[in-house]
Amino acid sequence: MLKRRAVARCGLVLLSLWLCIQSVPINVDKAKETPKQDQLDPPQSADTGLHYDRYLREVVEYLEKDPHFKEKLKNADMDDIKGGKLAGELDFVQHNLRTKLDELKRDEMNRLRMLIKAKHDIKDGNGHMVDHQALLKQFQHLNHGNPDTFEVEDLDRLIKSATHDLENYDKDHHDNFKKYEVRKEHERRERLKSMSEADRIREEQHYEEMRKKHADHPKVNHPGSEDQLKEVWHEKDGMDPADFNPKTFFKLHDTNGDEFLDENELEALFTSELEKVYNPGNEEDDMMEMEEERLRMREHVMNEVDTNKDRLVSMSEFMAATQKEEFHEKSEWETLEQKPLYTEEELRQFEEHLANEANQINSKSVELEKQRQELERRQEELNAKKLGLKQAMEEMEKAKVQDLHAPEGQQAPAVPGNIHPPPPAPQQHDVPVPGHS
Repeated sequence: MLKRRAVARCGLVLLSLWLCIQSVPINVDKAKETPKQDQLDPPQSADTGLHYDRYLREVVEYLEKDPHFKEKLKNADMDDIKGGKLAGELDFVQHNLRTKLDELKRDEMNRLRMLIKAKHDIKDGNGHMVDHQALLKQFQHLNHGNPDTFEVEDLDRLIKSATHDLENYDKDHHDNFKKYEVRKEHERRERLKSMSEADRIREEQHYEEMRKKHADHPKVNHPGSEDQLKEVWHEKDGMDPADFNPKTFFKLHDTNGDEFLDENELEALFTSELEKVYNPGNEEDDMMEMEEERLRMREHVMNEVDTNKDRLVSMSEFMAATQKEEFHEKSEWETLEQKPLYTEEELRQFEEHLANEANQINSKSVELEKQRQELERRQEELNAKKLGLKQAMEEMEKAKVQDLHAPEGQQAPAVPGNIHPPPPAPQQHDVPVPGHS
């Protein structure tokens, strides 16, 4: 496998958030490099958070097992990769690797089919409208028109989908967190409505006390600032703040030694600051908010330091950032409780959306109840017809039995409902008698 630097290079396009792949140095001796033909073990690396994460990681890592593709990847620039030139190199990948990629694609197709069917069944069963276009979008990272083989178009789609999805991953996380906060406030207000006046007053007082308690915390340093890094240097690394050295700090926290600080390594630097605000044992502290705060800190540092936007911080980028004026920022970091995430209007719109959903569900329930009643009515009619037919058949069988046991020449008494006509009486003819005229 390649050095993480090679993965990082491909990662901007294929896997920008792909940060924890274990690998060997990129400057390996080509003469000694012999890819394994028989053993193609599934790669192990960190989760990107994308719904096609495993497929993405395995495709990229199997491609990197091919010497030709690996060399092209190392020398390709971002425009070539995004423009599809790298995808065209798939035609030169070894046959055994292409076969493995075919298997990966078929597995992914089957996984998506089951996933979409499950989502469709769940949504339809709950009375929700099924967004078929949204379901089909989950196939955008591969060519589902060809379900059997992994082709150039599949790699091209994977590159473009991963680039787009990873660039929007943080935004989606922020949107989901905002929805979480709005729903939490909505549910709190709904609980208040169900309380007595006295209980409501006590609950409101308790809520305000918890808010103030949560906001009462030590100063949170600006992420990536000199004060913040020196605090880590002193408290985590056990070093004297007076001896702070940016280059040594970088090497200490480049935990895998790949000469980059990835997003996980950066987020680890914020733990001390987050612990000032959040404690899982405190009622007033929400751990979902802590993770949102961690993401905000990481984004802030990346925006300030990651100049080439590859979602990795190199030594040169880190050292350049320590020379900026912002590095000596002394102001306190504005935490979530100081920064409202939604307005009252947005909360009102959310509640309207919930009300509309409830109305749709109620309408669907009414319609389903009508359908149930109609089905019951039809079932009753069907049961009545079946009963009438059963009685008629029983009468027919009874009439047949009576016909069989009746004396010869004697007509069996008519049975009500008997559909067989009585047998004709024997005809009598005049026979001449001798001696009579």
